Amino acid sequence: MRAAYASALNPDAPLDGLVLGERPEPEPKPGWTTVRVKAASLNHHDLWTLRGVGIKESQLPMILGGDAAGIDTATGQEVVVHSVISAEDWTGDETLDPGRSLLSEKHQGALAELVTVPTRNLLPKPAELSFAEAACLPTAWLTAYRMLFVNSGLRPGQTVLVQGATGGVASACIGLARAAGLRVWATARTEAKQATALELGAHQAYPSGARLPERVDAVLETVGAATWSHSVKSLRPGGRIVISGATSGAMPPAELNRIFFLQLQVIGSTMGTRAELGELISFLRVTGLRPRIDRTLPLEQVAEGLAAMQAGDLVGKIVIEP
Repeated sequence: MRAAYASALNPDAPLDGLVLGERPEPEPKPGWTTVRVKAASLNHHDLWTLRGVGIKESQLPMILGGDAAGIDTATGQEVVVHSVISAEDWTGDETLDPGRSLLSEKHQGALAELVTVPTRNLLPKPAELSFAEAACLPTAWLTAYRMLFVNSGLRPGQTVLVQGATGGVASACIGLARAAGLRVWATARTEAKQATALELGAHQAYPSGARLPERVDAVLETVGAATWSHSVKSLRPGGRIVISGATSGAMPPAELNRIFFLQLQVIGSTMGTRAELGELISFLRVTGLRPRIDRTLPLEQVAEGLAAMQAGDLVGKIVIEP
């Protein structure tokens, strides 16, 4: 089968290790099934894998891709894949399993014609969602859903600041927050991206680091070092920063004096549970909200999509159709 995979790891030039070629068709283990992939979406996790983060040379070649929607070959059902793989005997919140992994870490990923996953990781894809839209949900949109509705403590009418507005998770945060009745402010580096943030649903958009009209109830942070100080300074006393990524660097000054004096809360958030993915799908069906898809590419152009994501040249999600 055709697949996009990491054949080598290069921290400085990650795309040098990307190969598009033939790989053996997967054989499902007991309790697993094979999904014929109709659409898969790209995530920064794919670039981190190519850089060698969370993977060893001995695990290569590794098919990339954590997000997929397709057809369960065992039942013929249209499905969305929950990409958090927990231990077989794990019960409860899958994101808290110490041994959890994502597709393309311990198990071959979804940027291929076929992918095998635990049967319990499949959810029905509703007819209202296209395969491309459904493929955007398991990582970026599920991460945004958990940040907002599980970890932020926000209530309708309160104000949330979304940093780095046009990335996959951030754009999902804007759409979900607006649909849930929050006042949504966003930051972006350029006037064009600020305008896009407004199109995505933000009530106001500001340059990165700009002084805000008032302090906010919570900040949704995926950028890291470049925006951290601004996030801390933008919170009201007792406010929360919910962080799920650090694409610009993971080691900013902590500003502990401001955090303890204003009793701020810093909350880590990673992916989401299978149940939360089901709730997210229901939320989209009820509200009519849909993921913003920047572009859809054939598998043969996966390198173009990864290069665009690396450069930040996107709004929303890039979808690959094998």
